[in-house]
Amino acid sequence: MTRSMRRTRRTLQVAGAGAAALLALAACSSSDSDSGSANSGSSASSSSSPKLSGDVTVFAAASLQESFTTLGKEFEKQHPGTKVNFSFGGSDSLAAGITGGAPADVFASASPKTMKIVTDKKDNATAPAAFVRNQLEIATLPGNPDKIASLKDLTESGLKVVLCDKTVPCGAAAQKALDAGSLKLTPVSYEEDVKSALNKVVLKEADAAVVYRTDVRAAGSKVEGVDFPESAKAINDYPIALLKNSKNPEAAKAFMALVQSAEGQKVLTEAGFLKP
Repeated sequence: MTRSMRRTRRTLQVAGAGAAALLALAACSSSDSDSGSANSGSSASSSSSPKLSGDVTVFAAASLQESFTTLGKEFEKQHPGTKVNFSFGGSDSLAAGITGGAPADVFASASPKTMKIVTDKKDNATAPAAFVRNQLEIATLPGNPDKIASLKDLTESGLKVVLCDKTVPCGAAAQKALDAGSLKLTPVSYEEDVKSALNKVVLKEADAAVVYRTDVRAAGSKVEGVDFPESAKAINDYPIALLKNSKNPEAAKAFMALVQSAEGQKVLTEAGFLKP
């Protein structure tokens, strides 16, 4: 073999080795890139929560109407594609509806006693958690023309006083406050929920009603509120729970989390609720 031929052969061998090295490096680089991409995707997937969508049906005590309506709108804003539907009313009626098969995702009651109606039937999926408390107040006509200054004043003849039904948390609390003051009161009517009782005063069909301070605040200038010491003996805890037959449990749990969050608590305390 001539010297020229040997030189050419060595040149080809070096070139081939170099090409092989470049191919191997490219393969490693591609593999590392793919691996990094996969890891990045895995990390992103694990760090992001699933997108919420669909309807959430919440059964809630009538006294929560203003606060929960605000929180429902905020929830829909935070989670586009969701819709929060509310059914407000007396907690006892709502509990009866749930145990009777009414479709709902969340129950927020105005007392542990009415929540127990649901838990006794094992219709809850999570343990009830108290998220706020509420205290009673006397709602009078604007300007308090009858000069009502105490719970005892409501027992005077000639006054038209309205109470919630005793089966409703606000009615049970009112009775507890009356018992604490050793007072007896015969109202002109017992109403199915706190909003109905308050509305009697707003419409001037009654001179006064024993309702929650949150409802007095929500009514603004339509009524005037009068505090009374016996109310401290009848403060209601409000529990909330996910329901067993929830059709949208993930979104329902997210709504409950909003209610219990600092943001939710701010809305509730501004409405007059007490912290749990």
